[in-house]
Amino acid sequence: MIPYLHVGPFNIPTFGLMLWLAAVAAAFVMDRAFKRARLDADAVGMVAIAVVAGIVGAKLWHVMDTPSEFREMGWRVLWDSAGFAWFGGLVFGISALLLQGWRAHIGALRTLDLAAPAAAVGYAIGRIGCLLSGDGCYGLPTSLPWGMAFPNGIEPVFVPVHPTPLYECLVGLLITWWLWSRGKKQRPIGWITGEYLILTGLARFLVEFIRRNPKVLWGLSNAQLASAGSVVAGAALLWWVATRKVAGPENAALPVHKAA
Repeated sequence: MIPYLHVGPFNIPTFGLMLWLAAVAAAFVMDRAFKRARLDADAVGMVAIAVVAGIVGAKLWHVMDTPSEFREMGWRVLWDSAGFAWFGGLVFGISALLLQGWRAHIGALRTLDLAAPAAAVGYAIGRIGCLLSGDGCYGLPTSLPWGMAFPNGIEPVFVPVHPTPLYECLVGLLITWWLWSRGKKQRPIGWITGEYLILTGLARFLVEFIRRNPKVLWGLSNAQLASAGSVVAGAALLWWVATRKVAGPENAALPVHKAA
């Protein structure tokens, strides 16, 4: 683990560096999705706003999830480089994309479809930042040969544990590939978003069984309860899309120009 890169007099946090790389990768993928859909809109700007909203949401959700940190650190916890909750980032990021898609006349739900592969790849790369910094997102002790210790991490651990951020990165890349492949053909608006919610929610739900997060209800962690909600929302969206008449491919493929 490498919490900081030391470049001359500067100490660059690897978590922040990977977060920047995640945003760049997500912007590239979303820009490609817009071009494939023949849309003339600012995909990079949309990703930038969604990333900022996601960071704010992830931090706020973490503070609400662990009020003990707020009591110990006060308002400084909002600026701490550790402590980001996946579900808060998801909710705020999606909300930002919905608003931007509506304002750009693309359609809120269609914007989410186009952004789904970008969100998946951004999350995957961001998890490498957690791995490098050793911020405590790793798993339970393990005797498996790929278990890793984090003696120099932000939250040190001296026995081999599951490198769960690495697991999540690999699964996130697989989800990215799946969603991008599915987007090659015209599908009902909202379908890709539904698949994204189900796949990412299921992946996070399963990895939580080998993570260190405390259990809060029915033997499940907060992240698992939120993930279950994501799966249910995705399934409900797929059902709604399958039973509701939506715009056909001929309407979905119409180019949209930037607003002046």
